[in-house]
Amino acid sequence: MSYGRPGGLPLVDAMTPAEIVLAGPVTRDEVTGLCDDVRGLLEASGASVVVCDVGGLGPPGLAAVDLLARLELAAKRAGGRIRLRDPDPALHALLDLVGLRFEMEGQPEQREPALGVEETVEPGDPAV
Repeated sequence: MSYGRPGGLPLVDAMTPAEIVLAGPVTRDEVTGLCDDVRGLLEASGASVVVCDVGGLGPPGLAAVDLLARLELAAKRAGGRIRLRDPDPALHALLDLVGLRFEMEGQPEQREPALGVEETVEPGDPAV
């Protein structure tokens, strides 16, 4: 994959979150440009979150983990964070395995039950 960065900062609508699409395997040379793009989006939009669409990133591996960790670091240095959209379940499992936690779009937060789920209490259960 070749990644040609367009000149200038991207146009950002105030109603939609800043977004970057990661497609195909990303080479080591492209990582710096993508980190610059994330910082630029945060600064240009004034948003605190950049949504990274990782659906087309390809098979998950340590290169993808390294890329996402660097993008998160770049976002934190710019005063924001990244949120992953459409992650492959294997990528999600790999990120958990290496201890990286990212906010995922469309998934309930941890410690928060999914909508419509109710816990039942059986008689005789110890109080928590």
